[in-house]
Amino acid sequence: MDVIPLWFEIGSMTVLVVILIADLLLILKRPHIPSTKESALWVAFYVTLALIFALVLWMIGDSEHAVQFLSGWLTEYSLSIDNLFVFVLIMTQFSVPRRYQQEVLMFGIIIALILRGGFILLGAALIENFSWIFFIFGAFLVYTAAKQVFEKEHDDDAQAESFIVRVLRRFIPIHDAYDGAKLRTVVNGKKMLTPMVIVFVSIGVTDLIFAIDSIPAIFGITQNPFLVFATNLFALMGLRQLYFLLGDLLDKLRYLKYGVAFILAFIGVKLFFHAMHVNELPFINGGEPILWAPEISNWLSLGVIVASMVVATVASLIANSLESKQASRNE
Repeated sequence: MDVIPLWFEIGSMTVLVVILIADLLLILKRPHIPSTKESALWVAFYVTLALIFALVLWMIGDSEHAVQFLSGWLTEYSLSIDNLFVFVLIMTQFSVPRRYQQEVLMFGIIIALILRGGFILLGAALIENFSWIFFIFGAFLVYTAAKQVFEKEHDDDAQAESFIVRVLRRFIPIHDAYDGAKLRTVVNGKKMLTPMVIVFVSIGVTDLIFAIDSIPAIFGITQNPFLVFATNLFALMGLRQLYFLLGDLLDKLRYLKYGVAFILAFIGVKLFFHAMHVNELPFINGGEPILWAPEISNWLSLGVIVASMVVATVASLIANSLESKQASRNE
């Protein structure tokens, strides 16, 4: 089936939006620090929801779109986990009270969905009218992958955000202390903004950077705008709970960025090959192509994405185990 039924698109988006709103209202009504068990249950719920979504796609006779969704969702999920490092830096840098970090993350998720929705519409329009854009997307992903491999830490992202913070402080009166989760407070009879505003701006800028990186990657897997948005939505919905579930474990996933970089490079190459086919390879008089480019199937893409994340995770766990044993011997 080439087209996903309209009833499925409308129905699934309605259900997901209702769940997202309910999640937001739950946070606003009862701000708290979620336990490991609570976070694990929520993450399991959202992962199960994504798998059910893929299964329903498959059952309505669209296995190709189901595989595209799974590949895109796993890619977005792996990118989101890597991006949690920057969220940790932002929360630490501005000493955000832990009980209010859920609200900050939820705000970031909503901003990310709005920004990515705009990028998806723009990307779909570019692809529709300029098929050569795949060459640019592919080159950008390979560049991003190389940058990810050779950068030492995520501190550069935090430094980029601090520039925005300095500009804000120069022109807007911002108090140094938090007043709960409020954006405005009164100090000595004067209305001032709280540091929470700076945190929200930093999260928003970060989400914008993430959108620029991730949207071309998903278009390398599927050019269906609905599926592109669905993969982003499912990856972001469980991000808040994943932040609290992983916590300090993020630092132990030392090789995660290499797995993500390999995925980005792989999709970049796939996009480049796809662009060669879409724009028609040059042929000689005999009908043979001058250049040959393989077709990378969605099944192969799914396998590469899963294998990359498994290898990166297992390698990180083995390295941590060896390091712990070495530390024990040295004591």
